[in-house]
Amino acid sequence: MPDRRQFIIGSAGLIAAPSIARAQARNYILATATLGGTYYPVGVALATLAKLRLQNAKQIDMSAISSAGSGENIRLMRENQAQFAILQGLFGVYARDGSGPIQQAGKQSNVRSICALWGNVEHFVVRASLAPTGTIDDILNLRGKRFSMSARNSGTEFSNRFIFANLGIDPNIFDLVFLGFGPSTEAMLNGQVDGSNPGGGVPVAAITQLFARNATDFKLLQFNAEQAKKADGGNGLFVPFTIPANSYPNQPQPLQTIVQPNFLAVNDSVPEADVYEVTKAIFENLPFLNGIHAATKEINIQTALAGIVNPVHPGAARYYREKGVTIPERIRPA
Repeated sequence: MPDRRQFIIGSAGLIAAPSIARAQARNYILATATLGGTYYPVGVALATLAKLRLQNAKQIDMSAISSAGSGENIRLMRENQAQFAILQGLFGVYARDGSGPIQQAGKQSNVRSICALWGNVEHFVVRASLAPTGTIDDILNLRGKRFSMSARNSGTEFSNRFIFANLGIDPNIFDLVFLGFGPSTEAMLNGQVDGSNPGGGVPVAAITQLFARNATDFKLLQFNAEQAKKADGGNGLFVPFTIPANSYPNQPQPLQTIVQPNFLAVNDSVPEADVYEVTKAIFENLPFLNGIHAATKEINIQTALAGIVNPVHPGAARYYREKGVTIPERIRPA
């Protein structure tokens, strides 16, 4: 594996398990993303939970590694270099269909779901002068104007292209630029870019910065129910989401948009009993996870399958059945 990957073994106290337990443990790898984002620390939290609750009691061990993110994680799972991974919901669609950036590799029938983690909330923001209705329909008023797709080959770029395609919009009608969230915000403030979509968990720092410095000149575009359904394209990936009032400076009213989940995936070859124990440990130790990273506060048994498109692993399904959670037919285990 590339040297940049780091295995998270935990503190000295965590690795001081009896040698016989270590010898018998099923040792799993959880692939996350780069060190600066949310995937990595959440992965560390999940691996730490497994060590504390499952290593001695159930002989299930887990270590988190950094990676290049969802695209690489799918490859690592396919090659069984990782058995668990955090994936962006859209890459779940790509895995299911063998489409997008993994088209050459084909359908990834090994990818199974455990649960939704936290959401990537879409934040389409444009100049207020170009948004008379305040809905995503106004994005067409950017024809010929500069729109930032975020960094090239980023999850945000793929999400933008996916949503635009489902809305029947060719992104090439815009003058496309490829800037990260921060540079996109600066370019909008400087009059060099007219729109962007820094998707992420609320609050997104780039939107906070934009509205704090010049809220009256910009508007977050909303999705009504029909627009949200169209943007999803029948995939069951994007679901409506309300950005609460006052999430951003000078935003006194709630805003309706859409969200896709980041989710915990697992190879279909991992035994049902082990995935059951991992699923149970997550939902029965949420305060522990919440204390490690705030993003885990979005994990909820009632919304565990919202936006999930890949079949649920039988081990996770067993736990959901015990808790009375209905699994949609389209993602029930075969």
